Amino acid sequence: MKAFVFPGQGSQYCGMGRDIFEAFPAARTMMERANELLGYSITDIMFSGSEEELRQTKYTQPAIFLHSIAVATLIGSKDITMTAGHSLGEYTALCFAGAIGFDDALRIVAKRGDLMQNAGKQNPGSMAAIIGMPDNALDSLLAEAGREGIIQAANFNSPGQVVLSGDIAAVKKAVELAPSKGSRMAKELVVSGAFHSPLMKPAEQELSAALDQIDIQPATIPVCMNAIAQPVTSAAEIRKNLILQLTSSVLWTQSIESMIQSGITEFVEIGPQKVLQGLIKRIDKTVTTRGVDNAADIQSLV
Repeated sequence: MKAFVFPGQGSQYCGMGRDIFEAFPAARTMMERANELLGYSITDIMFSGSEEELRQTKYTQPAIFLHSIAVATLIGSKDITMTAGHSLGEYTALCFAGAIGFDDALRIVAKRGDLMQNAGKQNPGSMAAIIGMPDNALDSLLAEAGREGIIQAANFNSPGQVVLSGDIAAVKKAVELAPSKGSRMAKELVVSGAFHSPLMKPAEQELSAALDQIDIQPATIPVCMNAIAQPVTSAAEIRKNLILQLTSSVLWTQSIESMIQSGITEFVEIGPQKVLQGLIKRIDKTVTTRGVDNAADIQSLV
């Protein structure tokens, strides 16, 4: 069985989506509609914006969503039995699964990006990737670094790769301590906030209010959701988990394991870059992975 997976923040690149826009009229229509809905040209930022501009959360999130959903729409949903997305990618997965319409999904993604960027200014924080540390060392690392402030695991990306999020001093302390806990590499990330941590709390109420304004339908295929690593189709559960996701850990390793247990043997990453393919292979080498990012990839499939 086959699943589509959708990437999150960090997968963006300058020029993303331009060849799709030029090669496929349906993608051009969708992207021009996005410019209209957003009230600015997201395609200008995607195609010719600077790396710095594209890295701003309020632009990154709609750009990645738009690229991914355009690709997914072009190749269709035949034979896809489940889907999931990493953080922001969860919104793309829900749009693909028919739970949220394109217009609403784009608006909520743009709103989420804005709210997260503002929460990052209100509660300055940091994130760090910890590579190669034994899983059983995480609790003691968090306990020791936690003396400096709020810190938690933001992403369980693959075995031996966890991203931490929290107060600047606590994250800095974790990076200092990680080598003594067996980490092969620990580095702070360039981000505009402590995503997937309690520091995102200021965004929660407004995101909840924004979600109340849109029509969420039951998903046509199960979406394995980040905060619980379980497949969901119910509209009420989808809404609840999207709010939970803002301040909770992204259980990516556990989500992929859950999907494999459900019978998924092939994962197709839809959207920019190959980040998720690498993570999935580290979670389970026996599954098949591939990606669809550009016009050539799409033409090889349709």
